[in-house]
Amino acid sequence: MTTFMTILGIVVFVVGLLFSIAWHELGHFSTAKMFGVRVPQFMVGFGPTIWSKRKGETEYGIKAVPLGGYIRMIGMFPPGDDGAVRQRSTSPFRGMIEDARAAAYEELKPGDEHRMLYTRKPWKRVIVMFAGPCMNLILAVAIFLTVLMTFGINTQTTTVSSVSKCVIPASAQSDKCPSGAKDSPAKAAGLKPGDKIVAFDGRKVEDWGALQQHIRDTTGPATITIDRDGARRTLHADLIENKVAKSDGDGSYVPDEYVSAGFLGFTPASGIVQQSFPQAVDRMGGMMVHGVEALVALPGKVPDLWNAAFDGGERKQDSPMGVVGAARVGGEVFSLDIPPTQRVATMLFLVAGFNLSLFLFNMLPLLPLDGGHIAGALWESVRRMFAKVFRRPDPGPFDVAKLMPIAYVVAGVFLCFTLLVLVADVVNPVRLAG
Repeated sequence: MTTFMTILGIVVFVVGLLFSIAWHELGHFSTAKMFGVRVPQFMVGFGPTIWSKRKGETEYGIKAVPLGGYIRMIGMFPPGDDGAVRQRSTSPFRGMIEDARAAAYEELKPGDEHRMLYTRKPWKRVIVMFAGPCMNLILAVAIFLTVLMTFGINTQTTTVSSVSKCVIPASAQSDKCPSGAKDSPAKAAGLKPGDKIVAFDGRKVEDWGALQQHIRDTTGPATITIDRDGARRTLHADLIENKVAKSDGDGSYVPDEYVSAGFLGFTPASGIVQQSFPQAVDRMGGMMVHGVEALVALPGKVPDLWNAAFDGGERKQDSPMGVVGAARVGGEVFSLDIPPTQRVATMLFLVAGFNLSLFLFNMLPLLPLDGGHIAGALWESVRRMFAKVFRRPDPGPFDVAKLMPIAYVVAGVFLCFTLLVLVADVVNPVRLAG
């Protein structure tokens, strides 16, 4: 049964992956068609074609390797020095292969002279190129909000799980009370496991993050309103300053970092809690920030990835994962001994995280990514604006094809990183249970 659920989880993730890729390309496709650009192909996957169907002027299909997708738009680059205009794919790696083998491009059809992408105004080209990543962002936000507000998320609550017996710093090597240690403020106030804190010092609290911040900002006398066995009670505590684990602002802790703050002395219980719309939006904002931080920190993770792949080093939980690693995690999710609803919620979170990563990655202003083409169109707009202001001749379209040598270098780096992640995912994968 476990094997079956693992395989089912992998299949579900792959389906979600393929949908995400098609959804991304749909953004490029729909906006290109809206602006009158001819799109001969819409493909999900790479490699040999396993199914395709032509409808109108576009061939739709699925290819064997589900590691990406592309649409083919004519005239994505301006004419070269020879005056020839060729087709170009939105797929970064496939596009460069096509550039290297220009003789294999299809010939333009009569009437295509006015249906080429490069002839559209820069703002239209920005929309076409931004539409793909934007679709991933929309899908990520929709899934995250749906899961947070419908299924809920496992989070720390305002219910007491355990009460500290005494006052010891969070950096202490042991949680045993040393001789002569004072009772914790929570114990002295009579706080017990199972109590739900509903107000602190007269301020209503509904989530752990807010309660934690109130506690850390307080030293001295404070009132704690609790719900115990359905009855409201008010306890009086005398909070003290103590060394506590540093918070990330959302109620979780930063490993091995400590600060001095107000201390009450209890551990919150965890549970599946549905989020309100403002709470869900706030968490989404935090996920975006963490996503950007993870992208910036990506180069610094290469040594750990290398050690995990080739030297038997530890594969950290926040280590980058590729499609293979994510699919394996998807299989592990479905084999977990948790309620079916939480399996579905976790899988949706995995797919949403993949879409958020696609958005952030593709917005990097580097060719051959979408962000690189957006940067090129914006630069063209700036050049033309300056030419108009200073009454100079129109400089014409900015030929991003001239930056292809840089694109080859960037693509080479991405390819090496992808292969490194693939090896690490196979020989030393990230595991949900650590």
